[in-house]
Amino acid sequence: MSLSIPCVLMRAGTSRGPFFLRDWLPEGDEARDQALIGAIGASDPLQLDGLGGGSTLNSKVAIVSRSSVPGCDLDYLFAQVGVGHRSVDTRPNCGNMLSGVAPFAIEQGLITAQDGSTTVRIHNVNTGSQIEATVRTPGGKVSYDGDARIDGVAGTAAPILLNFLDAWGAVTGQVFPTGQRIDTIDGLEVTCIDAAMPLMILRAIDLGLTGRERPAELDANPSLLARIEALRLEAGRRMGLGDVSNSVVPKPVLVSAGDSLDSITSRYFTPHKCHASHAVTGAIGVATAFALPGTVASGIARQAGRHALVVLHPAGQIDVAVDIEGEGEAIEVRSAALVRTARKIMQGMLHLPGYVFPPAAAVPGSVAPSASSAVRNFPQHELHIIVPTSAGGGNDTMARTLTRKLGPLLGQPLVVDNRAGANGSIAAEYVAAAEPDGHTLMFGYIATHGINPALQKLRYDPVADFSPVGLIGYSPTLLVVPAALPVDDVASLVRLLRDAPAPMAYASAGEGTVPHLAAELFQLQTGTRLTRADFSGAGPAIADVANGLVQLMFPSLFTALPYLRSKRLKALAVAGTERLAACPDVPTLSEAGVPGVAMTQWYALFAPAKTPHSVTRQLNTALNTVLRDPEVAARMQAEGAQVQTSTPGELHDLLLAEGERWQDVVRQTGLRLNMAAD
Repeated sequence: MSLSIPCVLMRAGTSRGPFFLRDWLPEGDEARDQALIGAIGASDPLQLDGLGGGSTLNSKVAIVSRSSVPGCDLDYLFAQVGVGHRSVDTRPNCGNMLSGVAPFAIEQGLITAQDGSTTVRIHNVNTGSQIEATVRTPGGKVSYDGDARIDGVAGTAAPILLNFLDAWGAVTGQVFPTGQRIDTIDGLEVTCIDAAMPLMILRAIDLGLTGRERPAELDANPSLLARIEALRLEAGRRMGLGDVSNSVVPKPVLVSAGDSLDSITSRYFTPHKCHASHAVTGAIGVATAFALPGTVASGIARQAGRHALVVLHPAGQIDVAVDIEGEGEAIEVRSAALVRTARKIMQGMLHLPGYVFPPAAAVPGSVAPSASSAVRNFPQHELHIIVPTSAGGGNDTMARTLTRKLGPLLGQPLVVDNRAGANGSIAAEYVAAAEPDGHTLMFGYIATHGINPALQKLRYDPVADFSPVGLIGYSPTLLVVPAALPVDDVASLVRLLRDAPAPMAYASAGEGTVPHLAAELFQLQTGTRLTRADFSGAGPAIADVANGLVQLMFPSLFTALPYLRSKRLKALAVAGTERLAACPDVPTLSEAGVPGVAMTQWYALFAPAKTPHSVTRQLNTALNTVLRDPEVAARMQAEGAQVQTSTPGELHDLLLAEGERWQDVVRQTGLRLNMAAD
């Protein structure tokens, strides 16, 4: 099952991505986002199955429609799609993609072009700001040919003038959302500014940098990235943006002196990597901070009027013309304009893969077989197990171990489908919305069906929205560090964490996962401070720990065991009530003087709610048969997991008990995520 929709692929500024009319996409935000994930091919880092280029700069989407805002011609919704994980973020804006909106809309008939040039007023849905775009239209047709050149793009093209009219405070309501032009965070002066894009600006010299470093040099400095991220998280809270650990805003920027009094050098982060050139919206924010007095980026004092400023970046420069009004401390930027270019690469039909859609919603208007038919003939076709974490982690490995035996037993192929992101919510919501016929299942675990509901507001109910199939097994949690870290026990680790000049980092498999919660409890019990490094699953998280890029992690034994055997990691403690047969010399955290961090991970199989009992019973029988297979049990035990079977009713009772347990933990610790579902 698939869906074909019109699409125009464009290079816009220094970005590239598909442009859609809103009417071309499926109805509803959820179905829309699934279509965008399929369009880009977000599920793998290379994005081989879509239009993306394996980079955030090539994983962008523009959605355009006639505007409902008085005085505006077009509505432009920008979407940042994940690289290697199925996520869609519509909170930020993108000025580069903005440069393609007007020519796209004119060619699609939304705007009537004038002879010579056409000016279009665009309402950015993400931020509520308004921008005027002026496009060359000789003879009433868009022309992409011209002599304008922008750094970071080969060749020349027709200029597109973007004039930002009210981007100041568009996201937070204030240009300086903390109420100050300079804040001090962890001993460093920063400017938190909301001008076209919420930014946290730092002086490069304050971090021991020149500000002229190449992006690859900055990206190769994990301690620098960890410190910038810790500063960004605190800046986000002070700016009123809440917990921004799963958001790309505010963007961090390092600034230093330019080549003249009218230029400033900038290194712009996206936010976890340094931009190869510079975002347009980021350039507006940097130029605003440069033009105004009292910020960490302030240049010379400037009078009211228009000023031609230059933002220098790794690939060249962006020229920004800013209009300033007022005097002294009351001076403010009223508008800013810059030149971009765009080019239409191709136009045609985009064929979306069916696996990005829940079975019931893959083709709008399709009729699903009746439940009674499904029961009589179950299974009718291949089954999918949706895994809420990325490929290579413990959950994924365990799921693939099961499918090799479970598929033949059921008489149909069984496919593992990784849908990481949003703390497992993407996968859980997908399965909850799927047809309740047993063909779409979820590999749930302690985070998706135990911890998350206690920590945050969800758009799914772990009990009401699922039919339990059966338990799969358990795996204890360990505290591990890189082999090269100069510690051999918990006490020496705690001393190292306390004496470090800057907070060290722990690896999290996502908010609400056991590695995240265990590390937070560890900090509470030891009085240490750690920076969280988020990953889209345990697989990539533990790989970075083994490579020494992150200092510690609380993975399951299932995830950690291969690295312990290869001696790339060392285990300091068991986050459980007793020592493990696999590593009998490793003490429990309680034995090491750190009580209250006991976590054993569990795994189970679920179907959507209202799946017929006869189907769940058939699935439970098949699952328990596979788990009793000596080869499967031995394979899982060798990897650090203990098989545990159950009936659907026993799994239901476990969910209720886990819900009460984690509510108690939250009450005792005061730990809670500020992540209401968007």
